[in-house]
Amino acid sequence: MRAAVVVFPGTWSDGDCIWALKQVGIESRRVWHRDTDIQPDELVVLPGGFSYGDYLRTGAIARFSPVMQSVRAHAEAGGLVIGICNGFQILCEAGLLPGVLMRNASLQFRCQDVYCVPVNTTSPFTRALDATRGYLMPVSHGEGRYYADEATLAMLEDTDRVAFRYGTREGGVTAEANPNGSLNNIAGILNERGNVLGMMPHPERACEPLLGNEDGNAIWLSLLDAVGVRA
Repeated sequence: MRAAVVVFPGTWSDGDCIWALKQVGIESRRVWHRDTDIQPDELVVLPGGFSYGDYLRTGAIARFSPVMQSVRAHAEAGGLVIGICNGFQILCEAGLLPGVLMRNASLQFRCQDVYCVPVNTTSPFTRALDATRGYLMPVSHGEGRYYADEATLAMLEDTDRVAFRYGTREGGVTAEANPNGSLNNIAGILNERGNVLGMMPHPERACEPLLGNEDGNAIWLSLLDAVGVRA
């Protein structure tokens, strides 16, 4: 399995993603936002950062970068795409995922560990995860509060498109576990086909013991399992 890690002006988590992917045997390359070369067999990663300085709205300018036309075509063809933090914001702005990421309810930047409880365990990103426990990963954002209208929320819930909720180590979901006020404790969602995931927590920052834990690797290992490759 190979990965294309997209870099926008202001992206800063590309190196972290490449390092984390390497830990499970996935080779990666950087793709500058003006390039459009995405290969059909590649996992596309939109990393965290502050694309275009987060001017206007987070991800609002990045959605117009030339590479996003290729990312959209890749997703529509069934290719795998994951957007992390700012990448999640970009996917929502580009219309590849519904809803929007708004200012945290506290109006404060949040940088802390959270537990991500898998809700959907059938997607390529989550099929190898245990829905009875939380996976420890950091969040680092000022605009991470997931919001959608009632009809969209109902659709996401009814069609099993909520990938993760903020919760506890034991797999519970509580208001106290929600770091930003996201509706329904949503930490990540999927597109209709399940091949596009957007999430606010950073799995790439939980990839080896030196960083505190390796829980984030579960997502990459799930992808390898989905395509029939074992790390």
